[in-house]
Amino acid sequence: MSWEPVLDVVGSVLILLGAALALTAAIGLVRLPDVLNRMHAASKPQTLGFLLLCVGLSLILRDGAASALLALACGLQLVTAPVATQMMGRAAYRTGQFRRDLLVEDAGRDRDDETR
Repeated sequence: MSWEPVLDVVGSVLILLGAALALTAAIGLVRLPDVLNRMHAASKPQTLGFLLLCVGLSLILRDGAASALLALACGLQLVTAPVATQMMGRAAYRTGQFRRDLLVEDAGRDRDDETR
């Protein structure tokens, strides 16, 4: 029995799951009410969806150079997405571009008052 059809099926399923998570992230960006909620949709499902897409593509291609490039892209995504999301959330909080009525606890209030 050859492993190639199995790897193709697993890769296709991972690509479909990654695309579904990316679609969920896009819908969340449109439907969520404020920046602090949207930043979760912009980072968490989008990052996992991208990782699943890369792994699925790597399984289908089965090429060392392509897999290395996809691994580099995954690493950069894992490093840059959380930092960018943190900066967006902090900028939105500091400029007051969020809905205070949606906050359960305002943990940043005391910390930002100390830095000013």
